[in-house]
Amino acid sequence: MPYTPSGFFCDRLIRERERRDGEGSLNKPLRFNGQDFSALRQEYLTKKSLFEDESFPATVESLGFKELGHKSNKVKNIVWKRPKEICENPQFIVGGASRTDICQGDLGDCWLLAAIACLTLYEKLLYRVVPHEQSFSDGYGGIFHFQFWRYGDWVDVVIDDRIPTFNNQLVFTKSAERNEFWSALLEKAYAKLHGSYEALKGGNTTEAMEDFTGGVTEFYEMKEAPKELYKIMKKALERGSLMGCSIDSLVPARFETRTVTGLVKGHAYSVTAVEECKPSQHKESKVRLVRLRNPWGQVEWNGPWSDNSKEWTTLSKTEKEKLQHQSAEDGEFWMSFEDFKKNYTKIEICNLTPDALEDDKIHKWTVSVNEGRWVRGCSAGGCRNYPDTFWTNPQYRLRLLEEDDDPEDNEVGCTFVVALMQKNRRKERKMGANLFTIGFAIYEVPKEMHGNKQHMQKDFFLLTSSKARCKSYINLREVTQRFRLSPGEYVIVPSTYEPHQEGEFILRVFSEKKNTSEEIENRIEADHPVPAPASAGEESEEDQQFRTIFQEIAGDEREITASELKNVLNRVITRHKDLNTEGFSLESCRSMIALMDMDGTGRLNLQEFRHLWNKIKQWQGIFKHYNADQFGSINSYEMRNAVNDAVMCLVSRSGFRLNNQLYDIITMRYANENMNIDFDSFISCLVRLEAMFRAFQAFDQDGDGTIRLSVLEWLQLTMYA
Repeated sequence: MPYTPSGFFCDRLIRERERRDGEGSLNKPLRFNGQDFSALRQEYLTKKSLFEDESFPATVESLGFKELGHKSNKVKNIVWKRPKEICENPQFIVGGASRTDICQGDLGDCWLLAAIACLTLYEKLLYRVVPHEQSFSDGYGGIFHFQFWRYGDWVDVVIDDRIPTFNNQLVFTKSAERNEFWSALLEKAYAKLHGSYEALKGGNTTEAMEDFTGGVTEFYEMKEAPKELYKIMKKALERGSLMGCSIDSLVPARFETRTVTGLVKGHAYSVTAVEECKPSQHKESKVRLVRLRNPWGQVEWNGPWSDNSKEWTTLSKTEKEKLQHQSAEDGEFWMSFEDFKKNYTKIEICNLTPDALEDDKIHKWTVSVNEGRWVRGCSAGGCRNYPDTFWTNPQYRLRLLEEDDDPEDNEVGCTFVVALMQKNRRKERKMGANLFTIGFAIYEVPKEMHGNKQHMQKDFFLLTSSKARCKSYINLREVTQRFRLSPGEYVIVPSTYEPHQEGEFILRVFSEKKNTSEEIENRIEADHPVPAPASAGEESEEDQQFRTIFQEIAGDEREITASELKNVLNRVITRHKDLNTEGFSLESCRSMIALMDMDGTGRLNLQEFRHLWNKIKQWQGIFKHYNADQFGSINSYEMRNAVNDAVMCLVSRSGFRLNNQLYDIITMRYANENMNIDFDSFISCLVRLEAMFRAFQAFDQDGDGTIRLSVLEWLQLTMYA
């Protein structure tokens, strides 16, 4: 989906400023939609009325856009009700939050509910997502709030307590206890975060696990699982990791259909325990067991070690109590680890990061988080299969500084996990967005280039093989993989599989030892010779021609307007057939006047015009250099190098940098629908860039790289530039 500079980039600048002020942390989460829970609750308590959330109203729009949209029969009889209208004594939590509080309704979000069930195993995690000071009695104002990790930030989501019902029954998630509502309200807050309830249909358990913890997930396919999988699972649960599993269905029509063993294909389960027991007839060894939960709250495994199986008769009462064995149709059951491996296809483990449990000293992940985006025509280069554009993707410099303390198999190196997550695709489903196929590659930086923050060019990737890469490009929200590499500097290149696909992402690097990662931001330097402007004593035939035309048009006033400038320039420029240009627009010429107008008259004199013409000739030479096909335009992916060359003289003395976001803006502003930039647009871009840079320098009196402007100064500056 396209973005606008005024939208995306302003939002990003605001987010960066908020982070500097500590916003987005666990202790100071961002206010989703700017809503302050405490202030709103106090306001409605003072007014003695119940909160109604205008940003997520009790309407069809909040239900969905297709199957739950205006044209769907499913929504006609849905009534939004508050818990006090559904039952006599509603409670937020009854007897503590537990796995049995989550029962799936008429929404295909078992992936979310499986993650919630895992969350209930860890009280500290649960009450960070579900603040437990909330109730339907003390301080009740019809308002509740929940907290989620959202692409690098913690956000606080406020909702009212109107919930969709049908015949006075909850339509979506519900608790086994009719008067308990924390899970239904949590689901509503998560639906608000993504735009609607329907946006939650279908997904991967890891997505919600990460949104509850800020952790990173690793996948294991059962057919390729390591020998120590049981040990990995047990250790993960001991460390507070969340865990889910599923059985793949090759036939979509068979999704969520039960097998003869009671298991359901294409359905997400929670792994809630891993234990060993010693049956009386197994004198020589213990039996390894796994406990799972079906989010439906029913439909269980009926094989060995199921609720009423004969295997339980071989255990002592003490063993049964240790395993908390119950014979109840609650969706939870035990099975042997061997049967678990035979029946399930994959398992997902969400490892916690340092901020998941503030005071937990067990987890010592070092985490680097980088935001980025792919912009069509500029930084959406596709995978390595597209060498002409691959190099233009965002690049991140990774420095591995310390080797592992306890290397496995005597292999030295630094172990780290790379996680590439695409943003907002679920929220944008109603606009037709689907998950991109994404992945990444890692390249070793030659020692002679260590510390050099230059964006690696096309030739580097043509001549260099990747040192490591993700196992495959895949259409999941996040692609993760664990690596071990020698200490040194590397470049991580995240990309979509196909080029020209536009979207946002975050790239996280996790390690147990120190590492750093940061986006490569170019310092402006020229790789190609730039033609020098003609000196005053070397007036060419073309210069003489311009001088004559200028004097002819300027007349006695010796100054020209924007309209007259357009006439002067186009009479000469259009003779350059290799530029394939129709000439400069009036708007371009107005910008040129703004750049060169030193005396504020809105006109150019001969000296100002000569200075402008020398610039245009210099930029024309650069344009011709990159206009290799002679079609009169520059491919937008080459715009980066062309701009670097053109502004070298302007910025080399000041150390000014053009960052990747500025390249994105330039492409969106000046490229045509074919992602090409013609001569007029190229010159217009450089004129505006130089004008804004020069204006900034004028305001930056102390040279510290920051300026302060009033609203009027800002408007005056931007309106004339």
